[in-house]
Amino acid sequence: MSQAIRYTGARVIDPASGVDQIRDVIVADGRVLPEGAAATVAETRAADGLWITPAFVDLCARLREPGPKLHGTIASETRAAAAAGFRHLALPPDTHPVIDHGALATQVIEKAQAAGHARVYPVGALTRGLEGKALAGMGGLKAAGCVAVGNARKPVASVETLLRCLEYAGSMDLTVFFSPEEASLATGSAHDGFMAARLGLVGIPATAETVALATALLLVEQTGVRAHFGQLSCKASVELVRIAKGRGLPVTADVAMHQLHLTDAAIDGFNAMAHVRPPLRREEDRQALIAGVREGVIDAICSDHQPLDAAAKLAPFAEALPGMSTLETVLPLGLALVAAGELSPARLIGALTASPAQALGLPVGRLDAADAGVLLIDPAARWTVNAGSLLSTGKNSYFLGQEMTGRVRAHLA
Repeated sequence: MSQAIRYTGARVIDPASGVDQIRDVIVADGRVLPEGAAATVAETRAADGLWITPAFVDLCARLREPGPKLHGTIASETRAAAAAGFRHLALPPDTHPVIDHGALATQVIEKAQAAGHARVYPVGALTRGLEGKALAGMGGLKAAGCVAVGNARKPVASVETLLRCLEYAGSMDLTVFFSPEEASLATGSAHDGFMAARLGLVGIPATAETVALATALLLVEQTGVRAHFGQLSCKASVELVRIAKGRGLPVTADVAMHQLHLTDAAIDGFNAMAHVRPPLRREEDRQALIAGVREGVIDAICSDHQPLDAAAKLAPFAEALPGMSTLETVLPLGLALVAAGELSPARLIGALTASPAQALGLPVGRLDAADAGVLLIDPAARWTVNAGSLLSTGKNSYFLGQEMTGRVRAHLA
C-alpha cells in the first residue's frame, strides 16, 4: 500500500455512494479508503472548510489535437483540465484528421498518457470522415479504446443512413453521442430572437436542435441503442429528454456550464466571446436547463471546451469561430449556482463526476474507485479570470476580468 494520509474536517461529497458529510478520510492507493479499512497513516492534514470529491469527468472537451496546434495541444489542454479538477475527458471525433480509425484513437490515448495530466477517451466517428455517408469502422474504433461513437455537429446524409449507423453501433454495444442539430435550420450565428434581429444577425431557432433531437429519439426507440445527447440548449429539448426517459429509453444528456449562466443578451455589442454553438438562448431556456440538471433529467454538466487563439475572435461576429475556453471556469460557475440556491452541492458534484462517468460506462467518478482521482477543493477561494490565470492556450473566455469563487487546491490521488 502507498503512503496513507488522513484528512480531517473536510466536507466529503461522493454522490455515487450517497455521501455528503463532514468527516475524516484516509487517502491511499489512488482512492479514499472505506471506513474501518486497515491502514498505517503516515501523516494527518487539516482540511476544515474544504471539500473532498471525486475527480471530474468531462463529456465534451476539444483539445485541438490531432490537428494544427494553433489553438492548443493535448498536453496544454489536459494540463488546464487537471488544474480545474478534470481527470477524465471525452474527446469528440471532429479532429483533423477525423478519429475514424483505430490508429488515430490509439495515438490520442498515448499522447495523453505521455503528457500525464489527465486521461483522454476518444469518441470515434459514426461515419467515415464525418461525411455522413458511409459507416465508420466501429469495431476497430472500439478495440482501440473509443468509449462511444458520434458525428459531432456534422450532418448525416439521410435518416435512413442514421438508422443504419445506430443499428451497427448497437450491434457493437457502443453508445452513440449526439450533438443534435438540423443543418438546414442552423445556418445562422446566434439564437433566433430579439437580440439577433436587433444586431442584424441570421438566427438559429431552437427547432434546429429539437427537430434533430426528436428524430434521433425515435430511432433510438426503434433500435434500442444507448444514446447520449450533449450540449442541449433549450427548454423544449429538456422536455423531449424527460419524455424519452419516462418511456424507458436508454438515454442520457448533458448541458455546457456556460449555457446555465448566459443568455443571448451576452452577444450584445457583437461580443464574439459569446459566439458559441449551440447559441446562447433565452432566459426561459436557461432556467429550464438548470431545472433539468436539478431534477436529473439532464444527467451531467460538461465544459464544451473549445480553446481558440486571439485571431479567431477578431473577425465580425458571424465570421468569428464559435467556441469558448471553459475548462477552468466550470467549478466556480457551478459553485455560483450553488450559492444562488439553484443546485445543491451534491447535485453539482454528481453532475461533474458520477453521472458523466455512467454515461461513458467508466468505473470512475467515485471516491472508492482505484485511480479515479480525488480532489481537494477550496469553495471559498477567490481569483480573477485573465490571460495569466488560465492555463489553457485559449484565452477566449466570456468571463475574462470577472472574479470567481472556488478552485481546486490539489489532486490527492
